[in-house]
Amino acid sequence: MSQSIIFFDGVCNLCNASVDFIIRRDKKNQFLLGALQDPLSKKVLGKYQVREDYLDSLVLLEAGKVYFKSTAALKIARKLSGIWPVLYPLIFLPQNFRDAVYDWIGKNRYRWFGKKNSCRIPSPEEQFKFLSAENIPF
Repeated sequence: MSQSIIFFDGVCNLCNASVDFIIRRDKKNQFLLGALQDPLSKKVLGKYQVREDYLDSLVLLEAGKVYFKSTAALKIARKLSGIWPVLYPLIFLPQNFRDAVYDWIGKNRYRWFGKKNSCRIPSPEEQFKFLSAENIPF
């Protein structure tokens, strides 16, 4: 099984809390994580024509396809342990509606949750969950 990669805003407190949430619920190690600001993340995403300065949402790279915003979030939720896969049917709501809600939260995330001065550094126990030159799954 090839791992999917979740790219996130490494300085956003909400995004980092979401990463912690995902790490705790990714019992099958289906995801690698990478900060959008990281040069390796930029290199990987560049192969999929994602702008190098993109920070508007989390990005999911799964089976060679790139997903953004609410679609990415719901595809991630579908693979987490616990009750979270029950959210996946929300994918059938119109994407414009889902993304409008996502964008409203995203637009206010720094004001509501704050921002770090630098990207998150994974702990030694988390290191295997983060994208590195040694574990790119392709």
